[in-house]
Amino acid sequence: MRVIIGSDHAGFNYKTILIAAMQQEGYEVMDLGADTGDEPDDYPDHAEDVATALLHNMGDRGILICGSAVGVSVAANKFRGIRAGVCHDTYSAHQCVEHDDVNILCLGQRVIGIELAKDIVFTFLKATFSGAPRHERRVKKIFAIENKNMKEEML
Repeated sequence: MRVIIGSDHAGFNYKTILIAAMQQEGYEVMDLGADTGDEPDDYPDHAEDVATALLHNMGDRGILICGSAVGVSVAANKFRGIRAGVCHDTYSAHQCVEHDDVNILCLGQRVIGIELAKDIVFTFLKATFSGAPRHERRVKKIFAIENKNMKEEML
């Protein structure tokens, strides 16, 4: 599985640790920055980079890390076809994929410890969309909302 990962300065330390952990488990990881945790930068830039790369099929799943996970989630969810979820527990990490076909995991470095973050990442990466009719129906409704909003923007 190819994983695209990005963070702002507030998520840089976890990003570095998580990349090593994923590579050790055999995942191919594309790091889209930040390149340092010392210089403040803007989380929407990294969310855009990861979302765009994922939409261009450069990876199978994405991971975004900032201080709280909220900012990167808000920014990533602005992209049509992206379903980014904040997960700070393992139940949400697998359930969001199984039920909602989430394709970007958002983590908050200032919210959870690194060992829990590792567990969440691997739970997210191992989960698969159930394809159950009720879940398919709900994901299709999300696409319909995106399409409706896109058409309204064009008017």
